[in-house]
Amino acid sequence: MAAVLLVVCGLLPPAGPASAASHRYAGYLFVSFTGENTADGEQVHFGLSQGNDPLRWRELGGWAPVLRSTLGTKGIRDPFVIRSPRGDRFYLIATDLRMYGRDDWDQTTRHGSRSMVVWESKDLLRWSEPRLVQVAPETAGNVWAPEAFYDPARGAYVVFWASTLYPADDPGHTTKSHNRMLYATTKDFRTFSEPKTWFDPGHSVIDSTVVEHDGVYHRFSQDDRGVGGGGSTPCGRYITQEKSTTLTSPGYSLVKECVGKDAIVGGEGPLVFRSNTEKRWYLFIDEYGGRGYRPFETTDLDSGDWRPVADAQLPGKPRHGTVLPVTRAEYNRLARI
Repeated sequence: MAAVLLVVCGLLPPAGPASAASHRYAGYLFVSFTGENTADGEQVHFGLSQGNDPLRWRELGGWAPVLRSTLGTKGIRDPFVIRSPRGDRFYLIATDLRMYGRDDWDQTTRHGSRSMVVWESKDLLRWSEPRLVQVAPETAGNVWAPEAFYDPARGAYVVFWASTLYPADDPGHTTKSHNRMLYATTKDFRTFSEPKTWFDPGHSVIDSTVVEHDGVYHRFSQDDRGVGGGGSTPCGRYITQEKSTTLTSPGYSLVKECVGKDAIVGGEGPLVFRSNTEKRWYLFIDEYGGRGYRPFETTDLDSGDWRPVADAQLPGKPRHGTVLPVTRAEYNRLARI
């Protein structure tokens, strides 16, 4: 039975958040999962902003799952939605992983799913049946937190995710490895190019997300070393911001490390978006061991100076997801759910 409800989140249309079209947006959709502590937590949930206020949200559908996975592990984490360049289609991609009732993270990085779950829709309300699409090679142990960004120069989407990679002569994936960011390109989220390494600093990194402004791509990733910045890795489990003029460049330059360190105790799943109404950016960081998403803001994306925002009212307790600006017509349709 096809899913009939929406979840929309992700990047702005290719025209970019600074385009003249930005005035068309009437609010934001928040798509997320809620964690592995409940049977329904690893499915797709969503909230709708109160108008164009990205710090005030309400839960849609009673905060019950909107889309459920029936394939692979039958769990969904890190949902991400992107609007096509023509605005006539939406793709939702997510991690194929269910951790409810389990505590074996090492196993999931060695012998987890090498596929992502994909849905598509023309109206944000009626969704296709989910499909599993394998994107990582047999030498990979997992595919985590897939996201996408449309590259007009390629005429294709660049899809990126975290994977551990193992030697070809280690089919049991027993050797030591670490997550690094890979990417592949696609035009239809069915057929993908061979994956390439995008970001591998020699230690584990996960959860990259990208926003573009004035021809510069800003990438935010979790430094996955250590716990809460302890020991010899003071920025471990915090967010790193980098920038480049080329989306798939292997050499982004550092803007800021340890983003969020003074305000949260460890963070992952960063999501970033520009305000619909002013020159202001928001960075939500998932304080995974505590309060869930905590919002930060800046008026200077290049500075790396992110200030925590107090008293935000987020929907439920969202975990790693995305925020998408929606038009008035889309907003009105969603508000009736």
